[in-house]
Amino acid sequence: MKKLTMLLLLSFIFGSQALYADEKSNSTQSFWDTLRSKLESLTPQKKVAATNATGGVRGAAVASEDVYWKNEATGQTIDSDELEAFKKALKLIDAGNKAQAKSAFSEFIKKYPSSALRKEADQALALSSS
Repeated sequence: MKKLTMLLLLSFIFGSQALYADEKSNSTQSFWDTLRSKLESLTPQKKVAATNATGGVRGAAVASEDVYWKNEATGQTIDSDELEAFKKALKLIDAGNKAQAKSAFSEFIKKYPSSALRKEADQALALSSS
């Protein structure tokens, strides 16, 4: 019984190490996939000088989920020029131009230092350098 328990324990240990090694080797690819999905969820913010107003009728037959509330957190917005600059740098990575991508991410960080994508730009810059 002890031998069987030890055998199961050792197989579990070695199996988990193999899974961890496989996961670690795919970490760079998963960063780029995660980054692409984040970019798809961002909404480019258009530069409009108009303001919005909302109104409602008490007792109206509309579900509360369908009503727009001003300043409601509906998703992260980002300047359209900023988003395009980041996507351009990401396309260079996809094309395999690491040197150009490195310079594009570096330029993005200089131009948009307080961007919502700053953390991802720093990580992408580090990964494109290696």
